[in-house]
Amino acid sequence: MRIGILALQGAFQEHAVLLEEAYRQLRARGGTVIALEVVEVRTPSELASCDALVIPGGESTTFGIVAERNGLLDDLRRFVRDGSKSVWGTCAGLIVLADQISGGKSDGQPLIGGLGVRVCRNHFGRQTESFIAPVSMPFLSDEPQRPLESVFIRAPVVDVILADDYKANDPKSAPVEVLGRLLSGEIIAVRQGHLVGTSFHPELTTDARFHKWWLETCVLGLTAR
Repeated sequence: MRIGILALQGAFQEHAVLLEEAYRQLRARGGTVIALEVVEVRTPSELASCDALVIPGGESTTFGIVAERNGLLDDLRRFVRDGSKSVWGTCAGLIVLADQISGGKSDGQPLIGGLGVRVCRNHFGRQTESFIAPVSMPFLSDEPQRPLESVFIRAPVVDVILADDYKANDPKSAPVEVLGRLLSGEIIAVRQGHLVGTSFHPELTTDARFHKWWLETCVLGLTAR
């Protein structure tokens, strides 16, 4: 099993650390025996070797420019549409996975798409207005009652769920599941089948629970089918 982390920008090394910790915890409890390799992805050939992918945060416009320059954009779109390969985008990763964006200029920004939501960029304001907030995610198997301390840096939110409109045209399209909201109601984590998006940066903490959930439920769960 090879998990790629798109290493064009953002905290890709921090994601690798928590994925390896999550895998260690799964093995310790006897939850998996599949060998796991975490690799950095910068080229189409590196992407093609992966079974799942993490798209870290950063600056979404910069991501599009660099991905196009590296010849990755079309390959990423094909990868995302392969229902056997899970993809998780954090912050800017959520933005580029979304089918639509609002907030600021979006004209000409390359998107990967595939996630049936519209996101609002920089919903909470500038970087100086970044914050940490506890988010209730009882589906996390370890300590489900303990909130996940979540880091928001120029974070987007999901402001519209689009998948219901898609269902009429594509009966096979999976519904969008809301995984988490802030106490003020903003949607900050979603799942649509093999795709996951979070507004926050779990990789900037030492809590591996979300990484473990994604690895066990979305990556290994899809592989087992």
